[in-house]
Amino acid sequence: MFPLAKSLLNPLPLSLRTMTISTSTMNGVSKARLLSTRASKVLAALDLPTNTDQTIQGVFDGKWKGSGEILISKCPATGEVLGKVQGASVSETQDAIAASLEASKLVRRMPAPKRGEIVRQIREALLSKVDELGDLVSLEMGKIKSEGRGEVVEFVDVCDYATGLSRSMKGNVLPSERPEHVIYEIPNPLGVVGVLSAFNFPVAVYGWNLTIALVTGNSTIWKPAPSTPLTAIAVAKLIQPVLERNGLPGAAAALVCGGVDVGKTVVGSTDVPLVSFTGSEAVGKEVGKVVNDRFGKTILELGGNNAVIVNEDADLGLALQGVLFAAVGTAGQRCTSTRRLLLHKSISAEFLSRLLKFYDSSHPSNQLAVGDPLDPSTLIGPLHNVAAVEKYESTLAGIVERGGEILTLRSGRIEGGEFGVENKGNWVWPVVVRPKKDDESWMEETFAPILKVQEFDTLEEAIAINNSVPQGLSSSLFTSNIQAMGTWLGPDGSDCGIVNVNVGTSGAEIGAGFGGNKSTGWGRESGGDAWKQYVRWSGATVNYSSKMPLAQGVNFGIQA
Repeated sequence: MFPLAKSLLNPLPLSLRTMTISTSTMNGVSKARLLSTRASKVLAALDLPTNTDQTIQGVFDGKWKGSGEILISKCPATGEVLGKVQGASVSETQDAIAASLEASKLVRRMPAPKRGEIVRQIREALLSKVDELGDLVSLEMGKIKSEGRGEVVEFVDVCDYATGLSRSMKGNVLPSERPEHVIYEIPNPLGVVGVLSAFNFPVAVYGWNLTIALVTGNSTIWKPAPSTPLTAIAVAKLIQPVLERNGLPGAAAALVCGGVDVGKTVVGSTDVPLVSFTGSEAVGKEVGKVVNDRFGKTILELGGNNAVIVNEDADLGLALQGVLFAAVGTAGQRCTSTRRLLLHKSISAEFLSRLLKFYDSSHPSNQLAVGDPLDPSTLIGPLHNVAAVEKYESTLAGIVERGGEILTLRSGRIEGGEFGVENKGNWVWPVVVRPKKDDESWMEETFAPILKVQEFDTLEEAIAINNSVPQGLSSSLFTSNIQAMGTWLGPDGSDCGIVNVNVGTSGAEIGAGFGGNKSTGWGRESGGDAWKQYVRWSGATVNYSSKMPLAQGVNFGIQA
């Protein structure tokens, strides 16, 4: 680990560092806890309490309530407690599911274009607070300012998509082999869609699901990550008046903050026919088992051990930008972050040299600026929690112990004292490592800015390496060869759900279905044909003749 250079971090203004987060007593009178200036400003802009002694209700099913577990929201950058949220009890979760089920009956009877109009109004509500909500994402999750805002914009964008979808969803009309018959394939709503979202996209993942579920005629019940409850509450408070203004109960978009028991209640309920879960492979496997055991449906978006292949004919400047953003963006905490970098031997040394200059630079004009996520100039924010820091450290230690090497000059926790908060926040250096080819870390996803490098001789070899891991979310090939592109996109190419060419692994657009294959879960959300998972399909044969031709030529001799 290397000492922290003074010029390497964006220091917080002194007024933003100063905080009082403990209860104090003066002349026998207890004073309420005060948040830092930066936190108070963000929370107040969304009408969230700035007194951390006040418990916030984290359950909404038409009414705000909560008598379950207390969830503590902490700022990853400073360690500051942002708020205490009282989540749902098991019985409150069951009540919210029941209320959402009742609401779904009203939603499904509403014409789809009218449902689309409601989604359009949700868009306007979000847009009116896009900067404020984006700042809350940065404060509570730890994303840099542009990414926090960008996540809210993604919710806005998928509202646009879903509004259009409400007028274009369709079934099929198919020819029948029997005269004067026609066959229809008809989509109808499922009922309640359960959405269990992860900390790393506390707004967008719910947006993907809420908008598509609503226009297809369903209600939702949302269990957000227990570490980002304030963001979820702020979103729910924006949506609530839109629903009620249009004659729908608030339970059409129910919210249940909470821990494991709340999640298990949603996942195990037969009144929730579809569960969309974003999270780890281990938990996703258990979710899949439980839902499958009751013959429900799942959309699973799990681990992503994503690789970029830089071929010998690649535009190295283009590849450098794509790799850098996907490897260090969101401090390596995207499902689509680049974990593995596969370099053709002929360009490996040159590409690594150019890449490491960014990782190792201490010059203010081109460094990967680490600092306050709310500072617009920051490029690298903190990890979300202490457990992520510990996993980062143990992964690096294991790679080195097994004979691998760290290629960057800096690694480990950011320390030194110049930043003012790094000892309380979850700060680590982005690193590039070269594990042994048979190292176990190649098979695992580490949710941190660790980029593993390996060389290859042929494109076929690189594709085999790409496909050798259990996960199958995102993958990218940088090449100028159209034959290489064809191979990569074809049956002998990448086995991932996202297969890019001359684009990094991160930054998927909403127009296509988002999701992965293999242990990533096979689910699809957002665009494309993803909406077809949110409905039940029926095949309907209609006889408009006066005769009854029976299958297989059977004839009972009955005359019509």
